[in-house]
Formats: sequence, structure tokens, C-alpha cells
Amino acid sequence: MIDTLPYPFNEEIKGIAATSGVPLGETLLLNIFYEVFTVCTSLVAEDPHGNLIHARNMDFGLFMGWDMKNQSWVITEKLKPLVVNVDFRRRNNTVFKSTNFAGYVGMLTGIQPHVFTLTMNERFSLDGGYIGILEWILGKRDGMWMSFLTRSVLENATSYAEAKKLLSDTKLLAPAYFILGGNQSGEACIITRSRTHNLNPLELDVKQGRWYVLETNYDHWKEPLFLDNRRTPAMKCMNRTTQANISIKTVYDVLSTKPVLNKLTAYTTLMEVSKGTLESYIRDCPSPCMPW
Repeated sequence: MIDTLPYPFNEEIKGIAATSGVPLGETLLLNIFYEVFTVCTSLVAEDPHGNLIHARNMDFGLFMGWDMKNQSWVITEKLKPLVVNVDFRRRNNTVFKSTNFAGYVGMLTGIQPHVFTLTMNERFSLDGGYIGILEWILGKRDGMWMSFLTRSVLENATSYAEAKKLLSDTKLLAPAYFILGGNQSGEACIITRSRTHNLNPLELDVKQGRWYVLETNYDHWKEPLFLDNRRTPAMKCMNRTTQANISIKTVYDVLSTKPVLNKLTAYTTLMEVSKGTLESYIRDCPSPCMPW
């Protein structure tokens, strides 16, 4: 399968496997897990001065082994030591920054300093990522891997508008939510993707009272699954905070509120495009805490 992946991702995965000593199959699996199943919370908020704050909780490991003794998900705990912040450079100049798992060549969370910010959340669908992967292996589907697209956008797009177009129009192997923030007042949106189309985009609109956009893992025009409603408590916290009090600190507090913070949460990342900053925190949710 590795040779069916596009360059340079296929060669990077081979290089990581060879250098780390981790078998190539396991390294490959690490790099496609996001196309299959995970859960997350992402938001972009505009403060009273027009500055944009983009933040996310990365939740991963659901149904992949529950440790009864430690009350935790096995894969989530194994991923936490692999969380790294990376500065991607070209000719010794920063192109973008990302929070990532060591050995993972795609991008899930990133900032092109002073230009735009980007996170990606899983979108559940019957026409899901596992179908796209199977069709890719069988040679019956063209489309781009989600995390390869986000890396390409972070690496090559030169504006919020260009990033938005690429994320909206590129054919994908799996459905996804792209949460995009720009560098000007009002530049933020949730791009809800099927594998071929952009569905019902949601834009930041401060004049209409929408001073933040927030996405978990359910279409924003539908009710979330009652067993996994992180959206309602997160929005309740944002509304109680109010735009007047929004800041890096208060956004971190929102993402630290249970069940937005839960046993699946591996890390929290906070980004400010105007300052070009990205900071991340490995998380723990002391019991009592929701498993997801």
C-alpha cells in the first residue's frame, strides 16, 4: 500500500520506519488512522479587537482498549508521549507550525503565522474513510487523504481565501470538517465536507452575533448524538464567557470543561494568528470524567 501513497508522504513514511526501527506496516497504520475514526472539538473566536483565537482538543482512542485499572483509553495514553510541536522551515524560514504525533506526516492542527490557522475534525458518515481507503487500495477511487491535504494547504496556500477554496473543492478519500481561521475580522468558517462536496458552510458573522464558530463531530445544522454531546456544553461555556472576555486563557478554560475535556483528550492546542503563536498542552482528565 505504501507505494500507492503520493510523494513525498510515501518516502517520508518509509524514512521514519527505517530510522525509528518501527515496522513499516505499523508506521503506515499510524499515518492513516485519522481517516478511519477519531473525535475532536475545534473553535475559532474573535475578541472585541478583531483578533482571532483558534483552539482545539484532540481526542483519539475510542473503542481501542479500555484500561480498567487506570480508567483510561490504552491508545490515548500511548499517544500522549508522542505529542510534539513542530516548526516546518524552508530555507531556514518558518513556513508553518503544527502540533503533531511524532512519526505522523500529515497535519491535523497548524498555523501559517500571521496568515491563517487550520484544524481538522472527523466527520462520521456511512460513506466513511474506511470505504475511501478500501477503494484507494483497489484503485477505484481518486481523491486526497485528508491530513495530506491539510499539510499541503499549510505548506503552500498564501491566504485565507486560497486555503478555503482548496479545502472546499478538493476531492477527498474521507468526509471531514475543516475549521479555518484567517487574519482579518470575520475570517473564520467551518467547512463540512463529503468526499466530493462542500456542504452548508458556516461563516463567522460578528454583526449577526456569531462571534465564534465551534465544531465537534456532527453537522452544525443537526443535533449531536445524545451519547456524545460536547457541542452544547462547549457553546454554553463560550456564551457565558462572552466576547468581551474571550482570550487564550478563557478559551483554554472552555476546552478544560468536562465533557469537552474527557478521557480521550490527548492534547489541547491554542493558536493566535496575529502573533503567529502555537502552544500545546498534554491533557489529563481526573476521574470522575466522561470516557468521551
